Amino acid sequence: MTARPLLFIGAGGLTRETLAAVRLLPEAWDPIGALDDSTALHGTLVDGVPVLGGLDSLADHPDAAVVLCIASARRSLVRLSVARRLDLPDERWATIVHPAAVTSGASLGAGTVLLAGVVITTPLSIGKHVVAMPHVLITHDDEVSDGVTFAGRASLAGSVHVGEAAYLGQGAMVREGLKIGAGAVIGMGAVVLQDVPAGETWAGVPARPLRGESA
Repeated sequence: MTARPLLFIGAGGLTRETLAAVRLLPEAWDPIGALDDSTALHGTLVDGVPVLGGLDSLADHPDAAVVLCIASARRSLVRLSVARRLDLPDERWATIVHPAAVTSGASLGAGTVLLAGVVITTPLSIGKHVVAMPHVLITHDDEVSDGVTFAGRASLAGSVHVGEAAYLGQGAMVREGLKIGAGAVIGMGAVVLQDVPAGETWAGVPARPLRGESA
């Protein structure tokens, strides 16, 4: 089987981490470049992969698969915003699963990225363009919507619903049966013991809403 050409959107740390996973899957993917709208990055290399131009350069590579490698706690909607801007069919989006991730038969949405040590404990459905960084834990009956970002070691107990484009910071933990609203941000190391409304930022142990503070 011929490896499919692959383009990364973004030229930062998440691209480097995803590229490391891709290089362990040489039969599936041939990383040909990254695209980033920052002109200062054009012509540079990301761990040996060239930054070919801005997102408009995607039209020059009609046969390449594409993966979104952009994430920000301050702009949790950014990945879905770019996906909507590019408006590609599902078959163009690359779903990347590190060989050291455990999916347990889960259904993964187009464009989702699971890095090393991610564990999904039972078959369930993960949305599109979800990013789970190393050692994330997703357990039985969880629901993960499109565009969710899990930083390293974030974990969900059972029957948690995570809304669209929510961001869970490094080491955050969510108790069973809770709802994390769309666009919510959970701070690093937070312990979530109650539902988090859409668009709010919560942090601490136990987690509480922040007002004008950084998570």
